[in-house]
Amino acid sequence: MSAGRGTPGAGGATPSARSELHATNCACGVHDTDGRKAVGVDADIKDANLKRLRRIEGQVRGLQKMIEEERYCADVLTQLSSVHEALRGVAREVMRNHLKHCASAAIRSGEVGAEEMYDELLELMYKHTR
Repeated sequence: MSAGRGTPGAGGATPSARSELHATNCACGVHDTDGRKAVGVDADIKDANLKRLRRIEGQVRGLQKMIEEERYCADVLTQLSSVHEALRGVAREVMRNHLKHCASAAIRSGEVGAEEMYDELLELMYKHTR
């Protein structure tokens, strides 16, 4: 068991087994009052998102350099658009994970959990479609 959360560690498991283990027994702390955590996160998706975010971080550093060097505005705007779209891609994957794990679990939990999740999903859709 790990860190008092009641979840077995992945130890020497294969990447595929770790992914399945983490997705089904993620120590999410659904009733955790210290902070909210995902009900489940697929390890492969997490790794892909972290790689994307590192790439985006490099793009942002490039943008800082472009601004410092007073590069042509249209070129800067093109790069800003590229970063924006890359972030939207990460957001899409996070939303997919949220629907697959967090929302599904809340909706299956019963009427109260389902109603709260419906409200949360509507709010997320409203915020992220603008």
